Amino acid sequence: MSGPFPDNPAGRNGAVPLTPHGAAPGPARLQPPGHGPVPVQPLFSTQPRGRTGTAVTVLLIIGAALVLLLVAWFLWWRLGTVAFLLCGILALVPLGICLLGLSWVDRWEPEPRSALLFAFLWGAGISVGITLLVGPSVAGALYSLFPGLAPEFIGPVLEAPLVEETAKGLGVLLLVFVRRSHFDGPVDGIVYAGTVAAGFAFTENILYFGSALISDGGLGAELGFVFVLRGLFSPFAHVLFTSAIGVGLGLAVRRGGALRITAGFLLGLAAAIGGHMFWNGGTALVAGSFFLFYFLLQVPLFALAVTGVVLLRRAEQRLTRQRLGEYAAAGWFTPAEVLMLSTRAGRHQAMAWAGQFGARSTMKSFIREATRLALTRQQIAAGRNVPANQAAEQTLLQALTRTRTLMLARAGGL
Repeated sequence: MSGPFPDNPAGRNGAVPLTPHGAAPGPARLQPPGHGPVPVQPLFSTQPRGRTGTAVTVLLIIGAALVLLLVAWFLWWRLGTVAFLLCGILALVPLGICLLGLSWVDRWEPEPRSALLFAFLWGAGISVGITLLVGPSVAGALYSLFPGLAPEFIGPVLEAPLVEETAKGLGVLLLVFVRRSHFDGPVDGIVYAGTVAAGFAFTENILYFGSALISDGGLGAELGFVFVLRGLFSPFAHVLFTSAIGVGLGLAVRRGGALRITAGFLLGLAAAIGGHMFWNGGTALVAGSFFLFYFLLQVPLFALAVTGVVLLRRAEQRLTRQRLGEYAAAGWFTPAEVLMLSTRAGRHQAMAWAGQFGARSTMKSFIREATRLALTRQQIAAGRNVPANQAAEQTLLQALTRTRTLMLARAGGL
C-alpha cells in the first residue's frame, strides 16, 4: 500500500496524528471516493460497541407523546372540535416555515431524527404543560413582588418569558445528556433548541388562533390579523429566543464538564428570557407601534441571527476540512475527497456523480459518516471523553470502509 504508513493507514502506533492548527490540503480536482492517489483499507476487524442513547430517547419520546396527547385533549376541550382542527391546520403554516429554516441550518451534519422528534414533542407537549401548570403561580408571585405594575405588563413581559424559556430550555438541557455524542457545538444546539421552540410555538399558536376565532364568533378579521402577525410576520420568534440556550450549551459541551454545561445553560437561558422580554414589551419603545418596532428592531435582530448561523456553519465546514485532512495524511482519504467532503460544491458534485448509478443514498451515508468522524476527532483533540470517542472513531472508520466498498461496487456495476 502506498502512503505515509505502508503497514497501517492510521499511523505506526494505530493513531491518527493531530494537527494543532489544521493545515488544510491544497486545491485538487474533485474525484469519486477511492479513485485518489492514496489507497485505503480496513483497519479494525471488530466493531466496538458504544452507548448511543437511542433506547433512552425512545422512552422519552413515548413519555413526551403521552404528555402531548394530554395537552391536545385540553386544547380540544377548551376550543371545541371545529376550532381545534381549524386552528391546528393554520398552525401548521408557521411550523412548516420554522422546520424548513431549521433543516437549512442542519444540512451540514444532520441530527438524529429520533432526537429531533423528542425535541419537537417536548416543545409541543411538555413545555406547554409546564407553562400551563406553573405559569399562574409564577404570575401570582410576580403580582405580589411588583404590585404597582399592570397585569398586562407582568403576564406577557415578565411571567411568560421566565416560564416559557425555562420550560423549553430544560428539554434542550436533557438532550445534552441523552444524546451527548450528537451534541457537538452551537449549530447542534441551535437545531435542537429551535426544534423545541417550533413545537412550543405550534401549540401556542393553536391557543392564540382559537382565542381569536372564539372572540370573533367565527372566521373574521381578528383571526386573520393574529395569523398574519404570528404565522407570517414572526414565525421564528420562539426559535430565536430559545436558540440562545442552544448556543450557550453548544459552546459549553465543546469544553465539557458539568460546571461549564450548567453555566452555559444559565447564560443562554438569561439571554433567551431577555430577548423574549424585549420582544414582548418592545413596542413601548416606539410609542406602541408594532410595525415600527418590527421593521426597526425585529427585522435587524432576525438578520443578525441568520448571519450568526451562517458564520457558525462556515466554522463547522472549516473544522471538517481540518480534521479530515489529518485522516488524509494518514491514508484514510485522498486530498480530493477531503475537498469533496468539506465543501458544499464538492458534496453537490459527489451526489450528482453517485446519482448516475443510483447510489445517492450510499454517498449520503459516506458524507454523513465522514462529517461525524471529523467532529468525533475534534472531541478527541479537545480531550473530551477520550476513550468513548476513540471507540466511536474506530466504529466510524470501519463504517466508512464498508460504505466506500459498497460505493465502488455500485460504480463498477458489481
